[in-house]
Amino acid sequence: MTLRIEKHKLVGDQVSHRDTPNRGGAMTPSYLVLHYTAGRSLESSVESLCTRKPQGNASAHLVLGRDGRIVQLAPFNIVTWHAGVSQWAGLVGLNSHSIGIEMDNAGLLKRVGSQYQAWFGKAYPEDEVLMAAHRNGGPVSPWHAYSEVQIERAIELADLLVEHYGLKDVLGHEDIAPGRKTDPGPAFPLAALKSRVLGREDDAPPRYIVTASSLNIRKGPDASFEPVAAALRKGTEVFLLEARDRWSLVEVVSNAEVEGWVSNSFIAAVAAPRSAPASPLPEAAAVEAASGRSARSAAREPAEKKARRAKKQRPAKDA
Repeated sequence: MTLRIEKHKLVGDQVSHRDTPNRGGAMTPSYLVLHYTAGRSLESSVESLCTRKPQGNASAHLVLGRDGRIVQLAPFNIVTWHAGVSQWAGLVGLNSHSIGIEMDNAGLLKRVGSQYQAWFGKAYPEDEVLMAAHRNGGPVSPWHAYSEVQIERAIELADLLVEHYGLKDVLGHEDIAPGRKTDPGPAFPLAALKSRVLGREDDAPPRYIVTASSLNIRKGPDASFEPVAAALRKGTEVFLLEARDRWSLVEVVSNAEVEGWVSNSFIAAVAAPRSAPASPLPEAAAVEAASGRSARSAAREPAEKKARRAKKQRPAKDA
């Protein structure tokens, strides 16, 4: 299934093309954004993304099927309408700055009797369902699982696109439009994909230290979430698993069972050896750090590429 890019078009096994009318002008992509279609099938999603409607038109560069088939709807240097109202790293409106991949997946399901159903009524067997809470918040819920072939194909695509265009990061729609979008959701191993595609010079997550006398560690990235454990004391070391503009997901070094969200204002990078600079903390639009556990799960394919990082600044004042 070797893939390559020729004149901004994908070429390779199981790749086909169809032009969508839902597109904008030329662009130079900086990011890759992953989505789920929340649709019935690859074919129905392609049809929808290639249909011009009175309103609510959408599109993407690629649609990835559960069997590994790929349909390209627009060249990678042309704007498609996949991000909607969105922002990241100081950019507003990611349509003009990103390549969008829609993956055939029903998304969030609901329990109806003994079945798990999508919004369009199709039922899915338990072996295609993952029970999980979304990292942006919410209860444990059923999500449609991605196929193994689909995940492998997504990694292959991300690897190719990041390398070819020098993309800064791989994001989920849930990252650039939190609260509004939940895709690709907890069933997709986004952190593991990022670790493999973007690479790390070492697989260990960066260490940070608590600088406040007492720091709450919470269930979600906001002060409204309940604490997951007793407040962390000053000097406690934590692994940085995921960084956002004002909050970070961390794991306590001395107790791996304690994992939660803390305010960026009260942690600082642990001084690194002279041979390696300390990892800076991202700020108002920083990139997501690959989780240590996801990096370890992806260790079958050692990171060989230099990590690409978006520009980072000091976090904005904490809420």
